[in-house]
Amino acid sequence: MGLMMKRLSLALFVALALLPWAPPANAASRVKDVAAFEGVRDNQLVGYGLVVGLNGTGDRSQTFFSTQTLANILERSGITISPDRVRVKNIAAVMVTANLPPFVRQGSRIDVTVSSIGDAQSLQGGVLIMTPLKAANGETYATAQGNVALGGFSAGGRANSVQVNHPTAGRITNGGLVEREVHVELTGKARLNLVLHSNDFTTASRAVQAINQAAGTGVASALDGRTIAVNIPPAYNERVVEFMALVENATMEVDSRAKVVLNEKTGTVVFGKEVKISQVSVVHGSLSLQVGTIYSVSQPEPFSAGRTTVVPERTVNAQEEKAKAVTLKEGATVEDIVRALNSIGATPRDVIAILQAIKAEGALQADIEVI
Repeated sequence: MGLMMKRLSLALFVALALLPWAPPANAASRVKDVAAFEGVRDNQLVGYGLVVGLNGTGDRSQTFFSTQTLANILERSGITISPDRVRVKNIAAVMVTANLPPFVRQGSRIDVTVSSIGDAQSLQGGVLIMTPLKAANGETYATAQGNVALGGFSAGGRANSVQVNHPTAGRITNGGLVEREVHVELTGKARLNLVLHSNDFTTASRAVQAINQAAGTGVASALDGRTIAVNIPPAYNERVVEFMALVENATMEVDSRAKVVLNEKTGTVVFGKEVKISQVSVVHGSLSLQVGTIYSVSQPEPFSAGRTTVVPERTVNAQEEKAKAVTLKEGATVEDIVRALNSIGATPRDVIAILQAIKAEGALQADIEVI
């Protein structure tokens, strides 16, 4: 017996009567948590290298650039060989990436990440040979070399194999050696720029007040919603680092725009406590319609000339749930909204549809971001 189902969903009736509510005060944050000094940042490095010593899990013959790289390395060592004659499976071409922190000096060590760019099965047990790491300006700032540590492994053959996590990307702790410094000069500066991580005029104004309260009146001023100019007082001319620490540890209340983040793929809804919904009524009805076909067998009388036949019987079943309503009292919070929707059986996807409709109506005083 076969059954074909069609479902038509419209979902529930929800009545929301929400009045504006006063959010609690924001927790105090440090300036260093929401801003950073201009020029004091990481620099990204990248390089092309070769991992050797693999147990037959390296690049195959169709990845010709790994054998070409091996031939070039051997040629620099005084051994000349054609790449076409190289037949090895214990090497893998990789891209090596790293972040160069500020104020590092020559000889400092940094962590590097190694990722296969060919068709290697695993980098387990491999050793990265010396690889130059370059910045966006094309200059070499570090070299990388060492044993590759993986967070997973793979074993078996083509017919039967086992894999745990990702065996074609690994990490070399302290595998990068800094060869060139990125100079950040602080001595002799009369002014520093502080850049907020997010553009917000209210947060910038509060940061200025917090810095002036900690370091002295007139020290900081906002240039725009993201940049704050900080003048170094004469008393700190020879103690710039101490002054920067004083500015970073000034406390303030961080403000942000009200936002609702929706993930339609997973049905996830994330609210901020600043989200407010005005008085609104939403109709989100639910109708379930099932259409199917049941096959019955028609059996003839014994010793008759009739034939056994299959007779389809079509059935239609329509069911509509009763409307469900919920009313929220004055001063309702976002938690109350979610609890109320859950109490009437609304799924996360129902909540997403309801919030999008409320936003379109203009009753949701928040930005909606769909990821």
